Amino acid sequence: MNSIPALALAAVSALAASVAQAETATYAIDPTHTFVTFEVRHFGTSTNRGRFDKKEGSVTLDRAAKTGRVEVTIDTNSINTGTEPFNAHLKKEFFESATYPTAKFVGDQFSFDGDKVTAVTGALTLHGQTKPVTLKALNYNCYQSPMLKREVCGGDFDTTITRSDFGINAMLPFIPDSVHLVIQIEAVKQ
Repeated sequence: MNSIPALALAAVSALAASVAQAETATYAIDPTHTFVTFEVRHFGTSTNRGRFDKKEGSVTLDRAAKTGRVEVTIDTNSINTGTEPFNAHLKKEFFESATYPTAKFVGDQFSFDGDKVTAVTGALTLHGQTKPVTLKALNYNCYQSPMLKREVCGGDFDTTITRSDFGINAMLPFIPDSVHLVIQIEAVKQ
């Protein structure tokens, strides 16, 4: 008789383990709804803004366990300020895109409020340097896409970095060291 409760316990344990694994979902970053933008003051006057048009990555998320991992790779040659000569200047003098063609954020420490992501902490590799960065969620939501027939999650995340920490020293101190980054991200459940 002891073997029946032991078998039942083993079955329940196996079921619980499979349910726990089923909580983890993988999402592919939608490049048409994901943008990495930056803002920096220009000689103490206006704010220069730009974005990177080519990016890729994935998100793994377990809302029940409040864990996840995000990886976003950015093509620094895809910088777009709306002005080609300025793009060329930034690629050459600031990002040194010929030497450092990509930047990458890998985050594996998620903060939640209920089932909503409020921040992701990880490491940003930019200009050959890797530093810790926390991206704070300005908003976050998931929805069932009527077009894709799948769940899509995303939001706007921001942080401020010190560019000299990454070895980007061009035009200091005339162009400030502080750069505001915003990552607008949407990812489609796979």
